Amino acid sequence: MAIREIRKKGDEVLRKKSKPVKEINDKVKELIDDMIETMYHANGVGLAAPQVGVLKRICVIDVGEGPIVLINPEKIEESEEQIQDIEGCLSIPGIYGEVKRPERVVVKALNKEGDPYTVEGTGLLARALCHEMDHLDGILFEDKVIRYVDIDNEQ
Repeated sequence: MAIREIRKKGDEVLRKKSKPVKEINDKVKELIDDMIETMYHANGVGLAAPQVGVLKRICVIDVGEGPIVLINPEKIEESEEQIQDIEGCLSIPGIYGEVKRPERVVVKALNKEGDPYTVEGTGLLARALCHEMDHLDGILFEDKVIRYVDIDNEQ
């Protein structure tokens, strides 16, 4: 496993649409392991493959319950109820803003072994799923910011 460089705002790879993973081979599994290690090293809760320069539909998330691996994720359900909360991004360090996201989402994906499964998320997990899946379509959280926030001065 290795820590990979996280691409920063301005890197054109962050604005490109990722391609589906056709085969889960050793190279893809190594990428996933590297992404998990990179996410933890950067103290993040999620990381998408484009953030490490790979245009594949892969993201990893850990909101405190262990890593979730999503290969070719697809949102299949979301609540009408939206929650506005503060987000940041490893690709835009030091910048935070309020973004509206669904309170609940259901995502289908493949796991690291290639088995299909679904993840139902509420709260932070729902937010992280939406945020990371946006990365796979070249969308950054700043595209959806309602209001920027200085978290050092928020009470």
